Amino acid sequence: MILALKRNPGIYLVGFMGSGKSTVGRRLAAELGWPFEDLDAVIEAREGMTISDLFAQHGEPEFRRRESEALKAAVAQVPRGHPLVLALGGGAFTPEANRLRLKDHGITIWLDCPLERTRERVAKERHRPLARDPEAFAALYEARKPIYALADYRIDADTDDDNETVRRILGLGLVS
Repeated sequence: MILALKRNPGIYLVGFMGSGKSTVGRRLAAELGWPFEDLDAVIEAREGMTISDLFAQHGEPEFRRRESEALKAAVAQVPRGHPLVLALGGGAFTPEANRLRLKDHGITIWLDCPLERTRERVAKERHRPLARDPEAFAALYEARKPIYALADYRIDADTDDDNETVRRILGLGLVS
């Protein structure tokens, strides 16, 4: 096990929408015997409304503020020795304060999935407000890639086999 996880047993999956963070996170947590949380689901439960409704009613800046609060609360349990696999929303890793908080409470893993694969995965979903405009979607993807690259580890997620992605993560030798 790497020292960072021994002190703070948190694994945070970052990446663009549709990269597989939630699905892979659930499977990774099951393999490790750790709890799993999806930050978007945590926010929806806290706020009593969907992410789409939060965006529509309060705008993206207010959503991002609430997202940061939810992230802070989620990772607060990790230094107390409670392990956690957390799937972040696509934009949750962009604020530097969020990245620093995660760095202090475990490790971050970027699920690097190509634009076309993410586009295919979210094409039929209506609950993603930032995926509605194809040109804006591509621009957002390109803008966020350098930020995701700041994660502690990068995993190639160009596969529809989520078990393969989990194997790649476990192959990093993060936990024993």
